[in-house]
Amino acid sequence: MNNQEKRPPLRIINSVAPIRICDNGGWTDTWFAGHGKIFNIGVYPYAEVQIEVFPRADQAESERIIIFAENYGERYAVRPETGVWDRHPLLEAAIERMGVPRDLAIQVTIFSEAPAGASTGTSAAVTVALVGALDCLSPGRLTAHEAAYMAHSIEVDSLKRQSGIQDQLCSAYGGINYMEMFEYPHASVSQIEVPNSVWWELERRLVLIYLGKSHDSSSVHEKVIAGLENAGGDCQQLTDLRVTAERSRDAVYSGDFAALGRAMTANTEAQERLHPELVSLHARRVIEIAREYGALGWKVNGAGGEGGSLTLLCNSISSAKRSMIREIEQEDSLFKNIPVYLSRHGLRVWERDRKEEF
Repeated sequence: MNNQEKRPPLRIINSVAPIRICDNGGWTDTWFAGHGKIFNIGVYPYAEVQIEVFPRADQAESERIIIFAENYGERYAVRPETGVWDRHPLLEAAIERMGVPRDLAIQVTIFSEAPAGASTGTSAAVTVALVGALDCLSPGRLTAHEAAYMAHSIEVDSLKRQSGIQDQLCSAYGGINYMEMFEYPHASVSQIEVPNSVWWELERRLVLIYLGKSHDSSSVHEKVIAGLENAGGDCQQLTDLRVTAERSRDAVYSGDFAALGRAMTANTEAQERLHPELVSLHARRVIEIAREYGALGWKVNGAGGEGGSLTLLCNSISSAKRSMIREIEQEDSLFKNIPVYLSRHGLRVWERDRKEEF
């Protein structure tokens, strides 16, 4: 047990950020698209971050910053100033970018009930929540929008990864969103406000099915990116995807779930036209079952490919939804329904002095 665990913290900072499903218009929020239109929905389960703050005191430099990646059962010390990010690079790079005041020591706990690699923007949600929590260690406060772009910059600039902007923005804002990226990476976010009856009905009809293994995007995605880069931002493939975002926005505003389902299905078909392997065999089987139970639409989450997850939009009969979920989970032991609830809030950060509780 290190010294941080032997004494009560000075402060405890908490933050949460929602994951993202039903990202119609995805692929158009990228550098090679140039401009884009994206619809998505922020949902629970959240990514959760908690920072316990201790006085630097006599804490050894090598133990000043501790990461507890709870989902992985890993607790380890990091030296972000070395620039070596090897165990959980996104977490370590975020700590390096945000900085920890020299007079403090911290333990950062990260947890999410959403499976890693589910293509629901979990890593973006974790980074947004971590940026928001770390921001409390220093004077000044980032807005939610700024936290999203900081998280995006950490992934793209610090780690040199491919990343669109929609996942971070959805985690920052929550709710049902329509985004217009007018010039990469700059985008406006319009939150879609609907009556409670529409909100609750949409929440009741949505199903998130995890396909049982982490999303693997490497080879197929590189082929797609190479093709889209050469085709230009206004090519038909990207135009087809942008249209589904507009249709999704209009469908939700009007409470037309059949139209939303058609937009979801059209987006998945447009993904498949980018490359047939973006809709995997497992995803196709889940879609077949969903169709048998009268689902109105389906969206392969994220960019598609092996693993990951699907968002399904069910019809009005609740018993059909439950029967569908049972058959999907019986079809393959790896398939899993992940209960989701629409998140009315995006990034949330709070703290209080809790020394009296220890």
